[in-house]
Amino acid sequence: MIQFNNVKKTFRRTEVLKGLNLEITTGDRIALVGSNGAGKTTMIRCLLGEYTCEGNVLVNGHNPRTERQLVLKDIGFVPQLPPPLKMPVGQLIHFSASLCESDPQEMINVSERLGLDFEQLKSRPFVKLSGGQKQKLLISIALGRSAKILILDEPAANLDPDARHIFFQLLAEKKDEAVMLISSHRLDEVASLVNRVIEMDQGRVILDDRVEDEVDLYSVLQTEITIKRVDEAFSKAIKLWNFETAENTQDAGQVWHGTVAGPDRLRFLGVLSRYAAILKDIHMEERKNA
Repeated sequence: MIQFNNVKKTFRRTEVLKGLNLEITTGDRIALVGSNGAGKTTMIRCLLGEYTCEGNVLVNGHNPRTERQLVLKDIGFVPQLPPPLKMPVGQLIHFSASLCESDPQEMINVSERLGLDFEQLKSRPFVKLSGGQKQKLLISIALGRSAKILILDEPAANLDPDARHIFFQLLAEKKDEAVMLISSHRLDEVASLVNRVIEMDQGRVILDDRVEDEVDLYSVLQTEITIKRVDEAFSKAIKLWNFETAENTQDAGQVWHGTVAGPDRLRFLGVLSRYAAILKDIHMEERKNA
């Protein structure tokens, strides 16, 4: 479906991509990881046809630079940084749907699943939305269409835990019919979403490996956490995950209850690791989300 054949890209004598060779097929859910300057964004921009480059980039046999309209029709893209668009939300939805010959109502439906009130927001300029609202709308435009290729650059960075869970479910609905290329600085942010990891460094692929694909993207983890003492910083952090505390005796410690989306488990455990000194007990039980 996607081929990079000896792709090179140079900016002002600096070679950013150094002979990139990759083949990506339907069903691949790829974590594209690497530090800043590794070449991830440049690779994506070449795939979208935004840059000229040496070598060949092909999407279903088509050149994204010379056949952009044909190629982009099948691509849903969520950029890391939202564009500074002054267009009202409703107009943006309908404009985006017209470009890819999609039903704007499908995009609206996705936005509402993610927690947006479309009727309330449709007259507001996109640029005036909060960071989370912008991210949800961009995801809605990308996923509310029949795209065969999803390119997601730090897609869940500004989402609250509930919206992240819905986002994982939306990806699960497309996982067998689309290619997913999810760019991130950290593997633990996306590890549970993918079945292939590609790591880049200084314009080259230094790792391309298949990974276990056993996490149910619909699952949730019923979680109970006991801490040794009340801690203000911990309380603030855990409330961001919509956890609630229960009344307990001093000897038993303070207990918090909540749910974590299955694919978010590594990210959540990373948050808990900051408070290892006060953790007394953690119990997580996976269950299918109803």
